[in-house]
Amino acid sequence: MSALFSCQSSSAQDQVNTAGVETITILQTADIHGQLLPHKEFFIEDGQFRFKERGGLAHIQTIFKQVKAENPGGTVIVDGGDLIQGSAVAALSEGAVFGPVIKAMDYDFLIPGNWEVIFGSEKMQSVLKSYNKPVICANIYDEATTHMLYQPYLIKEVKGVKLGFISYNDPEVPIRQNPAFSKGLIFKGLEDNLQPLIKELKEEKGVDILFLVTHLGISKQIYLADQPEVAGVDFILGNDTHERIRQPLKRTYAQVVEPGAFASFVGRLDLEVKDGKIVGQRYELIDVDPTQYPADPVVQQIVEEQMAPYKTQMEKVLGYTATPLYRYLVVENPMDNMITDAVRWKTGVDVAISNGFRFSTPVVPDATGKAPITYSDIWNMLPVNENVKTGKAKGRQIQEWMEKELHNVFAEQPLERFGGWVIRFSGMEMTFNANAPKGQRVQSIRIGGQPLDPERVYTMAACLRRGEPDHMLCRMPNAQDPQVLDYTIHDVMEEYLKVHGTVSPKTDGRAVALDLPAPVLSQVPNVDYVFR
Repeated sequence: MSALFSCQSSSAQDQVNTAGVETITILQTADIHGQLLPHKEFFIEDGQFRFKERGGLAHIQTIFKQVKAENPGGTVIVDGGDLIQGSAVAALSEGAVFGPVIKAMDYDFLIPGNWEVIFGSEKMQSVLKSYNKPVICANIYDEATTHMLYQPYLIKEVKGVKLGFISYNDPEVPIRQNPAFSKGLIFKGLEDNLQPLIKELKEEKGVDILFLVTHLGISKQIYLADQPEVAGVDFILGNDTHERIRQPLKRTYAQVVEPGAFASFVGRLDLEVKDGKIVGQRYELIDVDPTQYPADPVVQQIVEEQMAPYKTQMEKVLGYTATPLYRYLVVENPMDNMITDAVRWKTGVDVAISNGFRFSTPVVPDATGKAPITYSDIWNMLPVNENVKTGKAKGRQIQEWMEKELHNVFAEQPLERFGGWVIRFSGMEMTFNANAPKGQRVQSIRIGGQPLDPERVYTMAACLRRGEPDHMLCRMPNAQDPQVLDYTIHDVMEEYLKVHGTVSPKTDGRAVALDLPAPVLSQVPNVDYVFR
C-alpha cells in the first residue's frame, strides 16, 4: 500500500498533510449478464489464453462486506447495467430471480443497461423495482406519458463529502436490440440534459465530486471525457463493452474506468478527499476469485433457492466440446464459428451470419479432454431464442453491408461506433483493413471457396430480430425472399450437437484483420490500455 493510503504518518509534516483527509471508496460491477455462480473466465497471460474460475454474486457480496468493513461509512456500491440478461436462469425467469438476490446485496444504486429491455418495458420496470434499491437513468422516458422513467441522478453525502451520480443508458438501444424489446420507451441523447444536470448538481446542489455512470461503451465514454460539455465531472464509471480497465484512463475533463463483465471483477476506486477536493487516488480491478472470497452464506442461499426451479432443465447435456468455446475476440472466435456452422448445416444456405455478441462465459474441457455443453450454456451463448430467418442477397449487397458492419466496429470517430464486435459468419472468408477509410476496409471476400461474384444471388440465414421490417436480415436491409422458419436457434444447436456428439470448434481464419496484430482483444484505440 502506498504512503498516500497509509494509516500511519511518518512525521509531523505528514500529520499536517493528512489532517482533514477522508477516504471515499467506490465499488463498481458491470455487465453481469445473468451470471449468478462462479464460472470459467478468460485471461491473457504471457501471450497465452488461460481459463480460471471466477465470479459468483455471493462471492461479490463478500468483497462488498470486506471493503465496507475497511472503510466504514465511506463506501458507495453501484452496478452499471446489463444484469438481468445473458443466462438460462435469466431468460427462463424473465429476470425475476434477480430481485431477491440484489435486494440482499449491499448495492447503493443500480442503472439499466442496453439489455435490460429484453423482456419488455413492463417486465424491466417490475424487475428493477424488485431490487428495492434506487435505480437512476437520465435518458429513458415513457412514450405514453413522456415522463422520465427513473430519477436522473443520486446524491449521497459520505463522510461529509457530497457525491453526485448522473446515469445514462445507450441512446441507440432501440437499434442495437430487437426493436420490439423497447416498445413504449423513448431513449434520448445525452445532449438533451447533460449540461443542465451537471450545472444543477455542481452549482445548486453543491456536489463536491461528480460521477457519470454510463452504459455507452468504452469508445464513446473516452470521447465523452474529452468534451467540454462534461467539465465538472470527475469520473466516468463506464459500462457496456466489458473492457477490463486496470488504471483509470485520464482524459481532458474526466477519468474513465470500466470493470469487466460476468461478475468476474469488481472495480475499486479509493479517493482521498480534503475540503471537497480529490487530493489522491488509487484504483484496483479486483478478480472475484471464489477461493479468495468465500461465498456470503445469506446471498448464496438466496441464489440457490432462486435457481432451484430451473436446475434440472439447465443442467441437461446436449453434447460435448473437445476445444475451449469462448468469445472475447473482436474479429473471430470458436463459439460463434460453431453457432454459424450449425445454422449453415441446418439450413443449407451459402452464408450463415450472427451478431458479434460480447456475452457468454467460456466452456472449457477438463482433464478428460472434453466439456459438456449444457442447455444453460446455449442460453449463455444465445440469450435470445428467436426463429431462424433466411433470405437472399447479391454479392455486391453483401460486400456493402460488410463495409457498414466493419465501420460500426472500427470507425475512427467514436460516435460512429455501434454495437458489438465484427459480424460472425460461416461459409464466407473475408480479409479487411480495420484502419482503412469508411467503405474501403474489405480487401477480399470468398463464399464457398470462390471469390465473391457481385451479381450472383447468395442464400443467407440469421436469427429473426422482432420489430424489424421483413426485409431486414441481421441488420442487413433489403434481403430478397425473406422467410421465417418454424424452428429456433436453440432448436438448431440442440439438433446439431445431438448429431455431432462432440465438436471441436476453433478459429480458422474466416475473418482476418490484415492491419491489426492477432488476436484482436479490444476496440479501444490510441490509449494506454491492454485487455488482459
